[in-house]
Amino acid sequence: MCPGPAAMPGKRRLQAAAPVVGEDGFLLLQSQALAEEEAAKTKGEMLTRFLKDKLAKEERSSTLNLHKLSTQWRAVLRETKDKELRQDIEILSQTFARVIDCKDSVIKSLATDLEEAEEQHAQALRSHLHNIDRLLQLQRCRLTCLEEGYGAQLEALKMEFEAERRTILEQHERESCYLRDVALAAEQNYTKNDHEATLNFQSTRDDIKNKSLQEKQYSRMQLGRKAEVLWEQFQRAMQSYTEATEHQKVAFEALKQKDKKSSREIETQAKKLQKLQDSVAATKGQIAAHLRQSEQQNQCVREEKERVLRQLQELKNEMNQARAKAYDSLARLTMQSSAALKVLVRVVEKAQRILRLAEMCRRLETEEEKVLPFYPSSLVEGEQQDARRVLEEMPVEPLAQAVWDYVGLERFWQRFSKAKLEEQALERERAALSQQNQHLRELLRQYLAGISVSHEVLEEPNPLLAIEHKSCVPRELSRARGGCAQGRHGAARPNSLLDPVPCSAGTG
Repeated sequence: MCPGPAAMPGKRRLQAAAPVVGEDGFLLLQSQALAEEEAAKTKGEMLTRFLKDKLAKEERSSTLNLHKLSTQWRAVLRETKDKELRQDIEILSQTFARVIDCKDSVIKSLATDLEEAEEQHAQALRSHLHNIDRLLQLQRCRLTCLEEGYGAQLEALKMEFEAERRTILEQHERESCYLRDVALAAEQNYTKNDHEATLNFQSTRDDIKNKSLQEKQYSRMQLGRKAEVLWEQFQRAMQSYTEATEHQKVAFEALKQKDKKSSREIETQAKKLQKLQDSVAATKGQIAAHLRQSEQQNQCVREEKERVLRQLQELKNEMNQARAKAYDSLARLTMQSSAALKVLVRVVEKAQRILRLAEMCRRLETEEEKVLPFYPSSLVEGEQQDARRVLEEMPVEPLAQAVWDYVGLERFWQRFSKAKLEEQALERERAALSQQNQHLRELLRQYLAGISVSHEVLEEPNPLLAIEHKSCVPRELSRARGGCAQGRHGAARPNSLLDPVPCSAGTG
């Protein structure tokens, strides 16, 4: 039994649906692969974001912990420093109390010494006033003797002055007569010489007039010759000017010819431009032909694209595997980077400390060190050239290569060595100053012992009472005062403030 006409279109639909189902399956597989790829990609991005968030969180927590540790460490240091300062304050208060007690005792002893010194000064003042009175009496006697001698010498000088005055007046009269005679003779001689000089002047004036006329004629002739020479030079300059203007005319004609030649070149260039426009139109036609060829090539490229897509699926599978390996390496890299960051933080802190120290050192530099920061080399010119040549050669040994990396620190070591040398010099100067200070303290102690009045000081020789020159007091007065002092006090004190101390020449 043959199928009816209604069954024929159903068979056609089944035959047409078969290739459509195969193409849909391929597209479904492709969409599933793309969905899996997108899911893997989103998963990887989420993992990367999670690791980055974790790394940032760890960094924030490490920074916070470091701040907490530094805060607690500062609190501990403050407590220990507070305890040390309190102990130091107690020790200093005890020391201050002891020093105050010592100062009080010294002040009391100095007050007693001052009272004794005032008593001794009053006694010395009384003896000094007595000596002054004796000196005034001696001075009055000396002045009377000097006045008598002055009167006698004045009388003698008056008599000698009168005798000398008479002799001078007589000599003046004689010299006046002699000078009048000399003046008369000189006047006669002057009139004679004046007449002779007048005659000589007239003759010399005539000679000079004649000579000047001759020189005037000679100069007129020379000026005429010079004017002729200058006229010839003017004629030559005028001729050279005319020749130069002729050359400029020739140059103008040459420039005109060059202008015409340039206009012709412009016309040829315009013709070339027209030819180029024609070639552009031909090139556009070739581009249209190339577009038709490119359509055929695009068809081939589409087929190649489908083949490349299949290869892309394979490459994506390989890329997923490589990505998994990359995630593992990224995790290791984050751990290593965190450790490296910590090391770099320590390095940066060390570098900042070095920079702060360098800034402090730069502030402490003197003007001389800013202008000449390094001391001059002690090597001669030949030795410096040899050293420079050795430094420029590339090292071969491992140790020399390691030293080569630190050549840039040579200036630093020079400044460091200079600072060390200055430190040693300052230490030596400090030792010398301390020794000088000790010597001055010893001298001060001797001086204080000399000005203080005590039983021990009175028994020893007093350095302040040594006199290098002889005393102005007469020896008899000194003996008399010594006897009175022995009569009043029983014995003369060896270090009275006005008693001259015998000393040898050149010693105090």
